[in-house]
Amino acid sequence: MTIKEVSQKYDLSPDTIRYYERIGLIPPVPRKPNGIRDFDQESCNWIEFIKCMRSAGVQIEALIDYVHLFYQENTAEARKDILIEQRDRLQKQIDAMNIVIERLNKKVDRYEEIIIPAEKKLLSK
Repeated sequence: MTIKEVSQKYDLSPDTIRYYERIGLIPPVPRKPNGIRDFDQESCNWIEFIKCMRSAGVQIEALIDYVHLFYQENTAEARKDILIEQRDRLQKQIDAMNIVIERLNKKVDRYEEIIIPAEKKLLSK
């Protein structure tokens, strides 16, 4: 696949894909003899994985480390540790957001207690 096709498939700009490759967020993409990127299934799998992880807020540095380790021998434990650390970080963020959502729900409920009776009072006049 060309970078344009991959860009459209994964809804990422070509510049973003090039940036991901340049910083090591995705492994080097195979190239045609003329130097043009030729995305194979493995390259697309990496892009899909990175897009998913980034959309969830996984840190770029952790993902770069993960990709770098992926192609080295005997790194499964280190890669697992990176994923666990990121999962735990995201879980803390989710927990914090759930507290905020609960607080917002209480505020909305309070407004409904005030607004609904006031509207009923106006309608009964």
